[in-house]
Amino acid sequence: MPSHLSADRPAPQPPERDAVDALINRTLRLRGDVDAVRRDTVLTDEEDPQLRWQRALCDLAVHHLDDLGAHLGQLREGLPTRTSQHLAEPSVPEDAQGAPERSAWERYDEPKPGSLIGRVGSAEWNLLTDDVSWSEELFQIFGRPLAAGPLSLDELPSMLLPEDQPLLTALVTDCLVDGKPIDGEFRIMRTDGRIRTLHMMGEPVLDPNGCTASMWAVLRDVSELRRSQQAVRRSHDSLRGREHRAQTEHRLAVELQEAVLPPWRGSLRLPSQGPGALDIAAHYLPSESSSLIGGDWYDALEMPDGRTVLTVGDLTGHGIQATSAMAMLLGALRGMAVAGIEPDALMGHLNQLLESSVQPALGSAVCCRLDPSTGTLTWAQAGHPAPLLFRDGVGCPLPAPDGVLLGAASGVAYEQDEVHLLPGDVLVLHTDGLNRHSDRGAGPDALLALAPRFAQARSAQECLRTVVAEFGGTERLDDACVLVARVGA
Repeated sequence: MPSHLSADRPAPQPPERDAVDALINRTLRLRGDVDAVRRDTVLTDEEDPQLRWQRALCDLAVHHLDDLGAHLGQLREGLPTRTSQHLAEPSVPEDAQGAPERSAWERYDEPKPGSLIGRVGSAEWNLLTDDVSWSEELFQIFGRPLAAGPLSLDELPSMLLPEDQPLLTALVTDCLVDGKPIDGEFRIMRTDGRIRTLHMMGEPVLDPNGCTASMWAVLRDVSELRRSQQAVRRSHDSLRGREHRAQTEHRLAVELQEAVLPPWRGSLRLPSQGPGALDIAAHYLPSESSSLIGGDWYDALEMPDGRTVLTVGDLTGHGIQATSAMAMLLGALRGMAVAGIEPDALMGHLNQLLESSVQPALGSAVCCRLDPSTGTLTWAQAGHPAPLLFRDGVGCPLPAPDGVLLGAASGVAYEQDEVHLLPGDVLVLHTDGLNRHSDRGAGPDALLALAPRFAQARSAQECLRTVVAEFGGTERLDDACVLVARVGA
């Protein structure tokens, strides 16, 4: 029913039909565009909070546009004039098949599938005559038959949930006593037991003397709208929670990695005294997605007998699980190396440790032990790229002894090999994530091509800077470690 906003205000004029048609057409075009985006947002993983949030937003936008189009269509057609004050049923015309033809009200009152707003009803409570006027939609919103008549302001709170009744009382009191407009939401319990959420907007209607004569209000069923908004909020909260957990896990993984990897930066000389010492430099290179902290490691240790152990390795996976497993393996490797266990037996123990871990994983590793007094390098590997030896401007990978991935099989034996290093030789140990996207199939060739530049370098740090300059960009799918050892005179 129309609103009696004020007795001395001019009646509002209906909008131009062409203007409403233009708005409807724009709404339809926009609805089609949003629906296309929604179709593209396919839920391939029901557990992915990001996809659920995107889909919920698209659904909410489409529903809003559907309701906007429906309301504009009603605005164009104009409101029927029939109200609840006329309860006598008029004669109903029949259609061509003899069935009763549905009125405009009945057609409008049928909720549109997927609609978020459902129905909108209006009411007016006359304070002078105690007359109450409800539109037919309002009866349907409340699930109340027309014959039962509308509810007075005193009876209306009985339909509300107990916890919402004080809110309605305050809204009505402020409107009637202080002339404040009504704008609030409350929940009602329909006669069929269904709970609906209503949004009420209204204002006092003044008589010519400026006194409140009645109260007029529009009530809108927003139950589906609020449920859809809650779905968006839940998916958004779930997404934010997952992002927070990922950030926390990333921070813990970084802190654990920094705590476990060697504390030295720059160059390291091992042993610190004597001929044939190794000049060592190492570096960790993150992947293009710096959030993916993996299980890569490098280390260099001086043994009690003066020999030096070099190692690099990589575990499958990313995050705190990979870094914690890396910490476990590296700690075990250090202990066994200090105990004097040979590289081949050491790999066997690491394989058994990883296989019996609570969180099984696969890994690769290489362990080299250099005797500076003889220049003999003894080494073993477990499914890992072989060390690269650079001598006199030429590089080549060392022939690899047999060794399967750590954690891949039980009771396997690992072999070891020996090679004699000369002063000026450069040994490069690296993990397989070093190559860029375009070099994934290149193997060690890109590193071997740096041999002439290594020959001109005067320290391991210079060689390492050459490697980082060549591979230090973020065009890698995985993180990587590289360790350079240069044999001194």
